[in-house]
Amino acid sequence: MSPDMIVSLGQKALEMTMILAMPILLATFLVGLAVSIFQAATQIQEMTLAYIPKIVAAMVTIFLLGGWMMSKLVDFTKEIMVNIPIWIR
Repeated sequence: MSPDMIVSLGQKALEMTMILAMPILLATFLVGLAVSIFQAATQIQEMTLAYIPKIVAAMVTIFLLGGWMMSKLVDFTKEIMVNIPIWIR
């Protein structure tokens, strides 16, 4: 296995990680931003107020996009497993 192939595999793995993490991170970011704006507008400075909506947003996102995320991960794993004999030569 050449160094170029190792770097390419690492790059693909990082891309897959970003693709799978982005929906959850984006949802929690938007919910956190909305909660922060609400807290600033109402002068409620309760620290625990931000955690529950973010957790709910992450869970809803995983519930809605979990099938898509799993299929992407399974396809990536299949691609790696199929190419192992080619890489070993």
